[in-house]
Amino acid sequence: MEIDLSTPRVMAILNVTPDSFYAGSRTPDAAAIETRVREALEAGASLIDVGGYSSRPGADEVSPEEEWRRVSLGVETVRRMAPELPVSVDTFRSGVARRTIERFGAVIVNDISAGELDPEMFALVAESGVPYVAMHMKGTPQTMQSQTDYRRDITTEVVDYFRRRVDAMLAAGIRRERIILDPGFGFAKTAEQNFELLAGLHRLCGLGFPVLAGLSRKSMIYRTLGCTPAESLAGSVALGWECLRQGARILRVHDVREAVDTVKLFNAYRS
Repeated sequence: MEIDLSTPRVMAILNVTPDSFYAGSRTPDAAAIETRVREALEAGASLIDVGGYSSRPGADEVSPEEEWRRVSLGVETVRRMAPELPVSVDTFRSGVARRTIERFGAVIVNDISAGELDPEMFALVAESGVPYVAMHMKGTPQTMQSQTDYRRDITTEVVDYFRRRVDAMLAAGIRRERIILDPGFGFAKTAEQNFELLAGLHRLCGLGFPVLAGLSRKSMIYRTLGCTPAESLAGSVALGWECLRQGARILRVHDVREAVDTVKLFNAYRS
């Protein structure tokens, strides 16, 4: 699977979950999934990211079998409605990723733990040759917000973390051109740390790998603005532009049309 990132792309979030932090993104049944996929396609999504395990702070544990049931329902719908569209699977479990690849063919593996929650993940990605999104997080979704202490400034910590993880990925046989980095906005980070990391995003982009930015409707926006996730679209658009300005190549979003418009305007501005 090849992903053209010569221009920034928009990744639509498809949460096949009952408990994602933004209620408007939940698609727990087949009808809701189909509606969401149709809307994302019509709005111009370049990729769709299917998740069956909510990674919001304090999220409930989901069994591997239940996660697979949700993921397979979502991916099957995308494949049926848009067979050529790249699909990303948001999972830290190599078993779920493997079953998805075996059933549906090549997908992007989007791992919130950068291989740290499942020691078999790197081997699977290397073996299958699929694109791999590695995200920065400490702990697990259940514990991450208690792990926001950093010895140095957070941007330096995240950049150094990815230097080490990239070395581990390459040593495991993952091809350099398949690696995408995600700074993990909202994962084991306070609101202030998120903004500090955003201000230094160009440093992560400077490592030479495509960067995925996922801050759509997150708490760094709605808590700063004193609103709800449902009221945080304008803030998501504003910070999405800043991510593009600093070099991000993928915006992972709930609101596809607005993000696609942002990319179009950014490209016009840049040219």
